[in-house]
Amino acid sequence: MPAIRAGSGRRGRLLFAIDATASRQPTWDRACALTGHMFEATKGLGGLAMSLCYYRGYSEFMATPWLSDVDEIRRRMTTVACLGGQTQIGRVLDHAIRETRRERVNALVFIGDAMEEAIDPLCHRAGELGVLGCPGFFFQEGGDALAARAFREFARLSGGAYAPFDPHSPDMLRDLLSAVAVYAAGGHEALSRLPPMRSGAAALLTHQLSPRR
Repeated sequence: MPAIRAGSGRRGRLLFAIDATASRQPTWDRACALTGHMFEATKGLGGLAMSLCYYRGYSEFMATPWLSDVDEIRRRMTTVACLGGQTQIGRVLDHAIRETRRERVNALVFIGDAMEEAIDPLCHRAGELGVLGCPGFFFQEGGDALAARAFREFARLSGGAYAPFDPHSPDMLRDLLSAVAVYAAGGHEALSRLPPMRSGAAALLTHQLSPRR
């Protein structure tokens, strides 16, 4: 595994955002179980600091402090129950912008299955993330065509990547999340040097990312 980027002196910072509306509980539980893989994948790269954010219910949006203890992150995740409500992707992007302005966030991950907001303002925010150097990785569960189009645009404008995943294939989501964690900790070079994964997740993301990031 390649060393962390010279002179960084810090853990990679990954903002992990999940749609926690009513239908999302199985995916939330799966993501909780996979956080350990993300931290394990970055051990040789200087480690990872993660902030979890989610929306659910009626206009509820929450974000944790930056944490490097995977057990603490899991503990916080296991206390959350998904609740019905509309998407709040705009608040996710606004939060990512604010955090990146305070201190560099190396990557945003978003997991969701729907998009119920006006797309143009969200595209503007995604573009702002790209200008700030925080690429967004948008992973879509299910086959909603509107969500697919929107997530692809958000990924492109932020300089990140888009990938659909099969909820019945936990290995795919595991590999996608691990690949983004490696990118957050070690950059494009670290991601490109990962060994081939069964799902081809690293290659899928590397193909979309700009090498300069």
